[in-house]
Amino acid sequence: MAVCKSTIVIPNYNGIKYIAACLESIYSGTEKNIEIIVVDNASSDGSLELIKEKFPKVRLIENSENTGFSRAVNQGILASKTPYVILLNNDTRAGLSFAHELEKAMDSDGRLFSASARMMSLYDKDIIDDAGDFYCALGWAFARGKGKRIGSQNGKYNNDCNIFASCAGAAIYRRELLDSDKVGLFDENHFAYFEDIDIGYRARLCGYENRYAAAAVVYHAGSATSGSRYNAFKTKLASRNSVYLAYKNMPLFQLLLNSPFLLAGFLVKTAFFIKKGLGREYITGLADGVKLCMGENGRKHKQRFALKRFPQYIKIQLMLWKNMLLIVKIF
Repeated sequence: MAVCKSTIVIPNYNGIKYIAACLESIYSGTEKNIEIIVVDNASSDGSLELIKEKFPKVRLIENSENTGFSRAVNQGILASKTPYVILLNNDTRAGLSFAHELEKAMDSDGRLFSASARMMSLYDKDIIDDAGDFYCALGWAFARGKGKRIGSQNGKYNNDCNIFASCAGAAIYRRELLDSDKVGLFDENHFAYFEDIDIGYRARLCGYENRYAAAAVVYHAGSATSGSRYNAFKTKLASRNSVYLAYKNMPLFQLLLNSPFLLAGFLVKTAFFIKKGLGREYITGLADGVKLCMGENGRKHKQRFALKRFPQYIKIQLMLWKNMLLIVKIF
């Protein structure tokens, strides 16, 4: 029997509409020798009972409260023993060779920390949902290719390439690098949103790369837990985390260098969310982010300046400027 390379970790919170189809798609895939851990965040919709009844092979971790995405996936990661860990949202359906293609991407290059799947819309399977994540000097994170239709004009999305970070909704990670003395686990201060950009950023600070694996396809409903693309909960939390992300990963000289861009980015976003009727939530989130950075819990997660990382700071900074130009092209 082939050695099991990967454990798939699925955080679940009231996912009864999607979880059965998600698990069935994994079990019907080409990679038969795979472990699945579902971490349930106190679901009340019957999804936990459904998993117990219909999918007895799934390992379950049951939380008594909603711990958020970051803590849930950390629980699954710590319970895994395989060389790779695949994180997968509960509102996805995995393509036939999804896990195999992610493993193949990681096997090809030992410098890779993670590889991100090609996420397509569940409701229009020719539309890209995420082809790898980017982060820029404006303090914005964005999904590469989002809303684009796969076709002859967008053939670049059929090819593997380096990305800033992997979208944790469907991505594989090298398990040994998730130990605390290396890149480490997901930062639970995030609760949800930007946690995948953060861990990808930290991997880059350690000299590792992140890759887009085009052949690993997954179909994603999107916003199944938060309810919609723009809502008060998501806006406030993502706003808070965008401040925290920049603070914790950039040394002082880089924060000063990027301060005009970050300020401009936050102002533009403030205007955008005011127009959406969520201005108060966005501004409150910014204030919460500042409080988090100034508090003890935020400060202890700050990535300390290290002279040996200076080449990585320069490389990352150039990426932040380049990705800002990509944003301009998109809009």
